[in-house]
Amino acid sequence: MNGRYTIFLLVANKHGVLTRISGLFAKRAYNIDNLSVGKTDNPEVSRMTIVVECDESLVEQIIQQLRKLVDVVAVETAQPATSVTRELVLVKIKHDLRTSGQLMEVINVFRGRVVDMTIDSLIVEITGEGDKLDAFIKYVGTFGIIELARTGLTALDRGAACLAERSQKWI
Repeated sequence: MNGRYTIFLLVANKHGVLTRISGLFAKRAYNIDNLSVGKTDNPEVSRMTIVVECDESLVEQIIQQLRKLVDVVAVETAQPATSVTRELVLVKIKHDLRTSGQLMEVINVFRGRVVDMTIDSLIVEITGEGDKLDAFIKYVGTFGIIELARTGLTALDRGAACLAERSQKWI
């Protein structure tokens, strides 16, 4: 049975690493639903969060293949019960004097923040879990979405332990 799996990676922070990792997925016809990459507190290491939809045996195969890549420092699957996940979305929404009050109420209910406003549009920043963002996008769609940018999922395990400490490779 297919499920959504979130994979954490620590990788060398150097050119070509993202290409090699995405190439592994492309060569084997695995689809990446979501990809987020950023620097960590260690300038030599970047953290990747990859979301895939597949069955459990395939995600295990993906993890084993990722572990074989030279620039991959650590890989593991996030456990939903012990992970904190968030996404960020910026939504440019149409507005006018007639709809502004109602739109601001919706933004407040979803704990969004207006980061830019013009006479006929505003940009809202909202963070949270995917379902919350989907609900916000659907609701403000009635006002008219001009443009939307979504970062993709990023996540960390709860507690004091960290992925780098569980790594078998260099850091």
